Amino acid sequence: MSASDRSKTADPSRRRFLGVALGVGGALLVGFRSAQAAQFPEDFPTELLGDDLTALGPFVRIERDNRVVIGASGCDVGQGVTTSLPMLIAEELDVDWQQVRVLQLPYGYGGTGADASNRYGRQGGAEPGRVDEERTDLRQAGATARWLLVAAAAEEWKLPADGLRTASGQVIAPDGRRLSYGALARSAATLTPPADPVPLKPADRFGIIGRPTRIVDAQDLVTGRTRYGSDAYRAGALFAVVLRCPYRDGAIDQVDDTAARKVAGVREVITFEGPPADEPLDGHQAAGVAVLADSTWAALQGRERLAVTWKRGPWAEESSAALTAQAHAALDSGEGALELRRDGDLVRARRQALRLVEARYELPFLAHAVDEPPGALIELKQDRALLIASLENPDEASVIVSRLTGLPRSAVEIRLTRAGGSYGRRLRNDFVAEAVLIAKAAGKPVKLVWTRQDDLRHDFYRPLGVHQLAATLDRRARITGWSHRCAATPRSYRDRHLAGQPIWTGCLEPDSFPAGLVEHFEKTFQPVTAGLPRGDFPGGAHTFSAFAEQCFLDEIAVATKQDAVALRLALLGEPRTLPYRGAGGPTFDTGRMAHVLQACATRLGWGVRRSDGHGLGIACHFTDGGYVAQGMEVSVEGDALVIHRALCVADIGRLVNPLNTESQLSAAMLNGISCALDQAITVKDGQVQQKDFGDYALLAAAQAPRQVEVVIVPSDAAPAPAADAATAPAAPALANAIHAATTVRIRKLPLRPELMRML
Repeated sequence: MSASDRSKTADPSRRRFLGVALGVGGALLVGFRSAQAAQFPEDFPTELLGDDLTALGPFVRIERDNRVVIGASGCDVGQGVTTSLPMLIAEELDVDWQQVRVLQLPYGYGGTGADASNRYGRQGGAEPGRVDEERTDLRQAGATARWLLVAAAAEEWKLPADGLRTASGQVIAPDGRRLSYGALARSAATLTPPADPVPLKPADRFGIIGRPTRIVDAQDLVTGRTRYGSDAYRAGALFAVVLRCPYRDGAIDQVDDTAARKVAGVREVITFEGPPADEPLDGHQAAGVAVLADSTWAALQGRERLAVTWKRGPWAEESSAALTAQAHAALDSGEGALELRRDGDLVRARRQALRLVEARYELPFLAHAVDEPPGALIELKQDRALLIASLENPDEASVIVSRLTGLPRSAVEIRLTRAGGSYGRRLRNDFVAEAVLIAKAAGKPVKLVWTRQDDLRHDFYRPLGVHQLAATLDRRARITGWSHRCAATPRSYRDRHLAGQPIWTGCLEPDSFPAGLVEHFEKTFQPVTAGLPRGDFPGGAHTFSAFAEQCFLDEIAVATKQDAVALRLALLGEPRTLPYRGAGGPTFDTGRMAHVLQACATRLGWGVRRSDGHGLGIACHFTDGGYVAQGMEVSVEGDALVIHRALCVADIGRLVNPLNTESQLSAAMLNGISCALDQAITVKDGQVQQKDFGDYALLAAAQAPRQVEVVIVPSDAAPAPAADAATAPAAPALANAIHAATTVRIRKLPLRPELMRML
């Protein structure tokens, strides 16, 4: 049976699933349909919609002039998904990338009750595995569109479809005749897709996947034309800024807004209560006083003139110094320790050991310090709502707007924009909840603006904690026992997303290196109670624990006069897979880790004696399926730390866009360096002390590595998130390099203040 015959007899449900339709002007539309198309606004191609629930919803539109439009379903927070995901479709469609235009899709929730669905599937951020989960369906959409176009050409020419080929947006006959996709779009749209999935291209035929490709909005980004959520405005909207309670679970005592209301342009002052204490923080964080005005400037001036006294709440005496002391005390006592993993008999290992090496490492709270602070534009009507914001988790934003307004989620329209970074911050939507509360009270559209101070003082922070590590060694300086005990503020505090997860989630991974490679092994966790909200951070638990684990391996090497790379390679041993619980599992491949470590050492010039005062440091880590080794070359010149080189060698599986992946890896390494050098959130008398980049410093150009190198190891393994994988090793690699250059061993972050204190 020919392809054209099959197209006439296939199950019509396949057509509904794939969303093949004839668009305006004869355009061929291929997408993934879901329920209740009629309930959505008309600002995008409704021809793509139908009546079947599906898991994913990108679309392909082929115009008669042979242009191809591909929909991007997620919000790009800097990870490049609006380029890499459409590349998958374009590959199977067999078009030139230059023919493609990418269109940002809105949030696609619709329907009610059992019929509710998201027409574009999950539209959250680039969580681990997201590209891998979506790539087959995305490629299938492109392959199906190509199949239909070939079938249409076969009917036109009265030729067997299996004798035709495609290239550059054209169907080509054996005799050389050609028809453009645009010319075939109308007839292809009348055909029924095949009942079975269309075979996908083998990797050796890829022309787009795996090719370095500039991101689609690069020109707009560098010329300032990109529209972020903070650029959104609605006619008649008032600008709002909020003075939030600085105490966790505090409340408003008294408000005198007389002076604020006298500021020209100030229209209203509104108060709202904080969330109930001890309940999940799945809405706004704190009580606040909102000033609404005709401009951001007027609103800010009004806020400056507010006179507010606060009820301090239960965390008014909290301090980061006291929390750190509690963590040390917990480790000293060992009380309440929760066991993550235990192998062998550490007591026996200690008794038989020739030597014991021990060290403690301190890590502070960290803020995300996103490039574009949070904010939202919200317009509420009696029967619908419009939200425009830089989001990474629009699903939760939709739930919040629905819960606070009483509107069904299908009546909440969310327009997604480019976001100025996230690093996990935008997975929480407290700013959306604030905007809704203010707009409800004002009865007008509201554009909520957060300042840098707002962002730093009301974040969801990376946890604070202390790691205690100990290793037993035999007479040949081999590690026979390993103890890793951690006391920290749990990441899971008041986070409903982690309900039911172990309390150490986000602080430790039970099976991180060298688990499974040391005969006697233990890992424990002791929670330290704190009121400061905690949240997602690049690399999750890995950025919190890798500093201690990888620095400690270097300390063992120094104490036993071993080479630090050789020590790690000896631990990894022969290539094999070990069981691994957690993201990136179910296995850890020692061979892949050893390969990136050895490659990094070779390229760094490891083992070459230096006489210029420079020191080399190295670290490696497994994060969410990615194997990364990083090397640093540093020196201290006067009172200045100079980073001469920063090298990242990564095996993160199959690549869609190597150019974007390289950018992700280098940026993540620099972010890891930035976090390690100068950043710490401190709490005193219940309040966050940092307010801007003057006291929460980002890596400046003058302090950045003079040379940044990225080496990507080719791999056919499942893709891993580049940014997460490349963040964790930076801090220990830098600390190890500092020790090599100065003999100063730093066990407390941030590094620079400790280095200056110890020199």
